[in-house]
Amino acid sequence: MRKYYIIIYWLLISSSISVFWQCTNQKIEVQTAESQNVDFLIEQAKLFWEQRSDSNAVIKANYFLGLAYNIEKNNLGLSNLYSRSLFFQGMFLENDKIKKDSLFLKGAEIAKYSVLNDSLFKSILNKTIGDYNFKILSALSIAPKELVPGMYWWATNKLWYLNNKPAIERVNHRELLEIIMHRIISIEPDYLYGGPYRFFGIFYSRIPGVEITQSKSYFEKATSSHPNYFGNKVQMSEFYHQKAENRNLFHNQLQSIINIDPIINPETTPENIFYQKRAVHLLNQEEVLFE
Repeated sequence: MRKYYIIIYWLLISSSISVFWQCTNQKIEVQTAESQNVDFLIEQAKLFWEQRSDSNAVIKANYFLGLAYNIEKNNLGLSNLYSRSLFFQGMFLENDKIKKDSLFLKGAEIAKYSVLNDSLFKSILNKTIGDYNFKILSALSIAPKELVPGMYWWATNKLWYLNNKPAIERVNHRELLEIIMHRIISIEPDYLYGGPYRFFGIFYSRIPGVEITQSKSYFEKATSSHPNYFGNKVQMSEFYHQKAENRNLFHNQLQSIINIDPIINPETTPENIFYQKRAVHLLNQEEVLFE
């Protein structure tokens, strides 16, 4: 009888081991399939992103990026591209303010999550002291170069989300956004064709109590370092020249953008095409903007 129980005992153990390995193998197969699926989705998204001169391609890119992101939220490169693509759609393709704000906010939250949950950032955060918010700001002020894209799209999407909100909301976020962008300027000032300077040019035209000359100074740095990126001059006209009531400069700068071939730099052609369209739109609104 004792021998019988021993046999049953070992049969049960063998059965449990078999079930365990089956479950483990199934889990590995699922993980492998998900990994391959994410790679496929990202590959498709990148193909459409490269065609972003076509607005339909941007929508498709965001669709594939969204599917991939739902599977792999901690993929830094994926998060950065998704946040950038959401910004592109909000900036150039949506006319409805609610939809635009929704895209900017989503882009900001995705980029924020990617930065705060990155292992490099966490290691810095663990070495800082103070309450949680102070630790976040301290860590951002010394964040490594690897986090520049995530930090940039976090702040830039947030800036455009706040653009049409009450001024107090921009003031409340001022410290965070300044720390992020000053850190980027200190380690990679030319990111995205003078992006940090372009950011401050916009930001300081929208913060109460800030001398408008600060906006001008930053825009001039962006336009002088990257004159063939149309966004620098278009946004300088839209924000600085309009705020400073420089109507002639507003008109002439936008007209100069319209007269340039947008493929002057193949790397910036998609953005230049859409910024050129924005320049046309702003010129059509000139009478209203300078009433």
